[in-house]
Amino acid sequence: MMIDALLPGATVVAAVGSGVMAGLFFAFSAAVMPGLRRLRPEVGAAAMQAINRAILNPVFGVVFGGTPLLCLLLAVAAPFSALSGTGWIVAGAVLHIVGSLVLTMVANVPLNNRLDAADPDSPAGAAVWADYLVRWTAWNHVRTVLCAAATAALAVAV
Repeated sequence: MMIDALLPGATVVAAVGSGVMAGLFFAFSAAVMPGLRRLRPEVGAAAMQAINRAILNPVFGVVFGGTPLLCLLLAVAAPFSALSGTGWIVAGAVLHIVGSLVLTMVANVPLNNRLDAADPDSPAGAAVWADYLVRWTAWNHVRTVLCAAATAALAVAV
């Protein structure tokens, strides 16, 4: 069966992509956001605005967009496979799609857009930044945990 031939390799690629995203989110939770929090509000907000613009690049796009797409294909194909571990594949795929793509789009991107529209040098911008630090970072922690769990599930499947 062709699905059985492709599934293991595709699962490894998805696990690596999910691990890369988990690592990126972890780096923000463990170092980037705590570091920016230590800066004056106008400096931290301006730095995050620059980071949010810089991350929109082809390398990030391939991993951020490609991994959920691959996970979607895996979640659809895995139940039709005769291989063992397909439940782990589906679980890992769903965890990654929710943890990386869905949460980013419904939680983090709107906060990024709000920060981008703020003037970091104004009192209103400082208020946006203070709210952003709390809410964006909390959602990022959730993304980190879900992508790490997805990576583990996909690894177990292999």
